Amino acid sequence: MNTRFFSVPGSDRKYDRNIILAVLLISLMMSLLQVSSVNNLLPSIHLALDTSDSSTQWILSGFTLAIGVMLVPAGRMGDLAGRSGMFVLGLGLFATASLGCGMATTPIVLNIMRVIQGFGAGIYSPQVTGMILQYFQGKARAKAFGLMGLVVSMSVAVGPVLSGSMVNLFSPDPGWRVTFFLNVPIALIAMLASWRYLPFTHQKTRQHLDIDPVGMLLLVLAVLCIMVPFMNDASWRWFLLIAGAVLVTAWVIWEQKYELRGKEPMVSINLFRTRSFGYCTAISGLQFLGSSSLFVVLAMFLQQGLGVSAFWVGLVGLPNAIASGFMAVWSGRHALDHGKQIQIFALSTMFATTLLVILVAWGMTHADWPLWVMSLVLIPFGIGAGSMGAANQTQGMLDVPPSHGGAAGGVLQTVQRTATAIGNAMITGVFFAANSDGEEAAHWFQGFGSSLVVVAVCVGCAALVALRYWHVSRTRN
Repeated sequence: MNTRFFSVPGSDRKYDRNIILAVLLISLMMSLLQVSSVNNLLPSIHLALDTSDSSTQWILSGFTLAIGVMLVPAGRMGDLAGRSGMFVLGLGLFATASLGCGMATTPIVLNIMRVIQGFGAGIYSPQVTGMILQYFQGKARAKAFGLMGLVVSMSVAVGPVLSGSMVNLFSPDPGWRVTFFLNVPIALIAMLASWRYLPFTHQKTRQHLDIDPVGMLLLVLAVLCIMVPFMNDASWRWFLLIAGAVLVTAWVIWEQKYELRGKEPMVSINLFRTRSFGYCTAISGLQFLGSSSLFVVLAMFLQQGLGVSAFWVGLVGLPNAIASGFMAVWSGRHALDHGKQIQIFALSTMFATTLLVILVAWGMTHADWPLWVMSLVLIPFGIGAGSMGAANQTQGMLDVPPSHGGAAGGVLQTVQRTATAIGNAMITGVFFAANSDGEEAAHWFQGFGSSLVVVAVCVGCAALVALRYWHVSRTRN
């Protein structure tokens, strides 16, 4: 399985792993770009559609919410019904919704299209992890996850550059629309390449398609109850967190009983009994709860607090992207043998850099430090984030059976997306609460500095869990 070409049962054709990986990662990049690029588009969308604060928040979070809801059931359906078919279905839905986003004339239409776009991305994203687990093994798998980490890292920083360039080139409107339109031809090309290069097997199987609808409904409701309180300002919203905890408990009990009856649960709870998967899922959730929001509040601080243009805000993250991409590839080569040590190094670096970013922001606000200082200090953060991707992915999937690969990948990504949405709401909430005035740069710095303290706490907690994982594994060995 480590050779470049392989065949599948029922077909005499030889498939190329390199081409398969390219198709998968290009498609994954599209969904990730939608998370990071929109951060830079919110002021332009507000000017064009006169969005309210709530509508603006849903533009940012609705996409992530939809992905979080779809990942696990889509991963399970891919395991049972065929990953390539689900991959193409998700791409088609994503392309259609991207076109709708670009053509939207009201905030509600844009928000609906963003949710549908998230559903499409949520359908095809877990198939990426599932097919990597299915067609790659050993060091080849670790390298594939390394390239996947490269795509993740590059997308986070390239997204703002892309959207800022479109706004600068075409003006705010239609610049933000062009950013969405760019997804359409890329998705169509990816669909054609999928039909041509991905294995579509038609094996007869005695296993019926069991997507565990009750389990899926319980998980969807639990995710909604956890996420909605951070997107709403109603006084009763916090009671939903209690409901979410009850639903998560009910979901776990249901999944256990469902599997004991000899049926295929949407997610095998035994996955969390696998030490590596359980620890790495917790590490990933804590990391994404904080780190994915750094560039959200940074964009608002620079644009609205210091008056930096969207284009230059996008460029600030480029050195970060280069460092992150390089370290993602490096991490992929060493994740199998030294993944636990890489996790600790990466998270410790991100924690220290977050505190350093606060210092630089103070200097830019009170001592007129130039913009390039912020760009420079973000490089270590990129080193940590890039190193973390492949190391955590490889360690987390180390002992997961291939038959549960899509579902396990869906669970891991669901945790990441849910944590991202909750983190965005929580950290931007701190940002605006601490920036009560918003008239002067100093007030924007107060909000930015306070929000980054929360980021540092989340990343620091992830580092402590990673240290515990390393200690437990070493003791066990």
